[in-house]
Amino acid sequence: MTTTRSRAVLTAWDAPDADQDALRHTYLAFLDAAENPCERACVPGHLTGSAIVFDATGRHVLLTLHPRVGKWVQLGGHCEPEDTGIDAAALREATEESGLSGLRLSPEPVHLHTHPITCSLGLPTRHLDVRYAAVAPATADGTPPAPVRSSESVDLAWWPVDALPDGVDLDSVPTLIDYGRGALRRAGLIPD
Repeated sequence: MTTTRSRAVLTAWDAPDADQDALRHTYLAFLDAAENPCERACVPGHLTGSAIVFDATGRHVLLTLHPRVGKWVQLGGHCEPEDTGIDAAALREATEESGLSGLRLSPEPVHLHTHPITCSLGLPTRHLDVRYAAVAPATADGTPPAPVRSSESVDLAWWPVDALPDGVDLDSVPTLIDYGRGALRRAGLIPD
């Protein structure tokens, strides 16, 4: 994935509040300063892409119990060389980790979040996560489609947006749900 594409996405994004806009500027400065800011080999930190996945009604959200974090969070992960942009990385990760095909992604990011983590290289680093919202295809009976848990997850389940599980990451998931639903409604991807 090119740094140029990530910069363009973040430059064009109209952040929903002053804190998110400040974080957007921090990400842009990081993109200018780091040699390989979209690669996991960038030890000081690197951009990651994730997506909060909703059912077609917007009333349920698909969360993964993350093995390293130990909390219920959205789907996502590292950028790969074949990703054409941060949006492509978020969609690929959500598809791989959910087992659902046909996910539709919000046209732009919905939230940014930076967090420390020891990722796959075994070194402490930071993820500068660019978060999108996605919607799963509708099913004939109106229930959320059956996900398929990947090896990257301890558990994977649909939850009503107003009844999240114990152990959910309360620092970011509720805000991500609110911003994600708003973005999908504005894009006409879920009902009002």
